[in-house]
Amino acid sequence: MSLRRRLTLSLCTILVLFSINVGTHFWGSYARQESMLAYRSSVTAAQLSTDAAQLLENQRQQILVLETLRETTGDMLDGDELADAEADIASIDSKLTELGALTSEVTRPQYERLQQASRYLLDSWLAFYRNFNDPDFDSDIDDPLPFVETLEHLRQLEQRQAFIAAQRSTIIDRTIALTDRITVIGFVATIFLTALLGFYLLRYTKRSLKRLKRGTERIGMGDLDYRIADFDDRGELGDLAKAFNDMSDKMRRAIEDVRRAKDDADDANAAKSRFLANVSHELRTPLNAIIGYSEMLQDELEDPGEVDREQFRDDLEKIVRSGRQLLALINDILDLSKIETGKMTLHLETFAAGDILQQVCDAMTPMLRERNNQLYRPDWSQLPPLYADATRFRQIFLNLLSNACKFTRDGEVHLTAACYQKDGADWLRCTVRDTGIGMDAAQQARIFDAFVQAENAISANYGGTGLGLAICREYCTLMGGHISVRSTPGAGSEFTVELPVKVRESAPASA
Repeated sequence: MSLRRRLTLSLCTILVLFSINVGTHFWGSYARQESMLAYRSSVTAAQLSTDAAQLLENQRQQILVLETLRETTGDMLDGDELADAEADIASIDSKLTELGALTSEVTRPQYERLQQASRYLLDSWLAFYRNFNDPDFDSDIDDPLPFVETLEHLRQLEQRQAFIAAQRSTIIDRTIALTDRITVIGFVATIFLTALLGFYLLRYTKRSLKRLKRGTERIGMGDLDYRIADFDDRGELGDLAKAFNDMSDKMRRAIEDVRRAKDDADDANAAKSRFLANVSHELRTPLNAIIGYSEMLQDELEDPGEVDREQFRDDLEKIVRSGRQLLALINDILDLSKIETGKMTLHLETFAAGDILQQVCDAMTPMLRERNNQLYRPDWSQLPPLYADATRFRQIFLNLLSNACKFTRDGEVHLTAACYQKDGADWLRCTVRDTGIGMDAAQQARIFDAFVQAENAISANYGGTGLGLAICREYCTLMGGHISVRSTPGAGSEFTVELPVKVRESAPASA
């Protein structure tokens, strides 16, 4: 178990014990409060019962006196006396209602019987007062039974409430005593457990740190084979021990890493040399052609004989073609450098995609004738105008068609284009398919990397620097689209370019 878990467990245990103590304290406080409320309720109910009994007794005596006077003297009640009598009866009813508010579910039956008896008694008294001046009113006010029943029910309710209050007080007193004992036991247990956990954690931490110290001293003295083993902590201390062991391994492997770094540096120098060799070859070939044909033209001009104007024109075309090839290579290197540094910008304009594709196909005619390939292209007049970078668009398909022709001999090259909908926007999909040498999956995975070709032998057999497809991918990304490839060795390759018909102004500046 990790040190953090041990500390967390200890803290949680202490907090649980503390919570138990706090809960027990509040439980005891609540019990004391309930005991006090029960006592106050009992005292109030007893006082109300006594007051109600006294009022009933007084009212009974008053009614008996009035009944005697009514029969013997024939006195009459005036309005004030009747109002006072009604007020006294209302006071008795109010006392009984207050007593009902203090009644629990247990004493509810007794109170309902009291209420029924008192209602009958008070109604008969109220009728007596209101009909006192009526000589024809026959009163049974002398009957003591309703009064006796009411007092009896009142005493039963009082006795029942006193009994319940005593029981509740006993239960609460026991609860208070229990909570006090639990509080004391919990407090003592908390102190004991805190001391025990503190001692245990201190011993465990001290032992673990001592082992870590011994391990760092051994490793620091150069014993890189030493390991801090049998460490049972899976948390921070265990991670620290593992870190020391890993550090020892890394230090032991440092010499091997230095040796491998030397080998990697040699490989990097070799890769740089291959790239420089490829570039120098690509540069030297058009430069040699330019210099050679220029010298030939110079010799022809110095020849006093008549100049063969047709041959002169062919030589100039070869010089121009070699110069353009050299310029294209330099532009590719500069464009890739701009893209990688984030300085490449798009010049967005509206142009006819079909016209650009037609121009690219026308420019490929000499290369198609040289490799004896057939180019198949449909009618692109129905393609919608594009809002994009026309120069980058043209360069993408110049590179793709150039590669298709370069790696295909006596074969076919197909260029198709069509529009489609994606996510509510118009897109253009263009496909360049050839019947050339093709590529396997491993070669397809790296053809879009800069300065990398599918195989090292390709540069020797077909030429090139490995920049064309990398630039195509970067241009597609700049214009918000993408390029993909499908190929089968010996059966040709198919490159698919998908671009939005309207390139956003906020298109990314670099891939």
